[in-house]
Amino acid sequence: MPAVTLSGRAFVTITGTDAEDFLQALITTDLAALPEDEARAGALLTPQGKILFDFLVSRLPGGGLCLETTDTQRDALVKRLTMYKLRAQVTIAATGEGEATVTWDEDGEGIADGRFARAGKKVLRQPGGGGNAAASVYDALRVDCGIVESGADYALSDAFPHDVLLDLSGGLSFRKGCYVGQEVVSRMQHRSTARRRPVIVRAQAALPPPGTEIVAEGKTIGTLGTVAGERGLAIVRIDRVADALRTGATIKAGEVEVSARLPEWTGLSFPEESAEAPAQ
Repeated sequence: MPAVTLSGRAFVTITGTDAEDFLQALITTDLAALPEDEARAGALLTPQGKILFDFLVSRLPGGGLCLETTDTQRDALVKRLTMYKLRAQVTIAATGEGEATVTWDEDGEGIADGRFARAGKKVLRQPGGGGNAAASVYDALRVDCGIVESGADYALSDAFPHDVLLDLSGGLSFRKGCYVGQEVVSRMQHRSTARRRPVIVRAQAALPPPGTEIVAEGKTIGTLGTVAGERGLAIVRIDRVADALRTGATIKAGEVEVSARLPEWTGLSFPEESAEAPAQ
């Protein structure tokens, strides 16, 4: 059973009588649908609908909620949540944990990571160390499942929830009512204007480093993220990829030719309409 300890993790707890109502009105995840034994993706958005902070949200055994995020986000996230607190009866606190351990393929301890469950993989996570495999093993799992993460695959404040599949991974609600940035992402959903999506790329040689531009027909169509040998993740303009596939144009990451496919679990397909087609 692979077990990987991830460093640079951080945990923020929100407790008190108003904890769920307080967080429900702020983040993208529908907490009313959050089970006891699952951690779901979520985000706190800017008013313009871009991801300001991202995390996994789960329920605490004694009541309240826990946000697992990165140590680089923790302090700013606590500060932002505290700004919204006003008179709500909540306590917002950062815990001392700095690691999380993920296991998969067999039964283990922890709660299910809902992102992977949607990709058909049982992945459990819990605070603390104890892993027996390198972090690169977890990166390879993410690549195979098409699960992107901030820092490695996209920059905060530069991506909409649709860009990172929050609309399909259980991390973005269109029914629970208002939250910060909700109007923008709802408009994207109803107008089907999302064009940036993660893809799994594959090459016949080792891929170049993360951050390398993905290019087709001389145009940059995306950026390479996590790399695992000859496989990797990239967030791309899927309409531009579709154009390249229609015309037989080569798609490259740097100087390396790659193929690109959308994660199967998403049910997404490359659009039939050309990126160059005039707006109707």
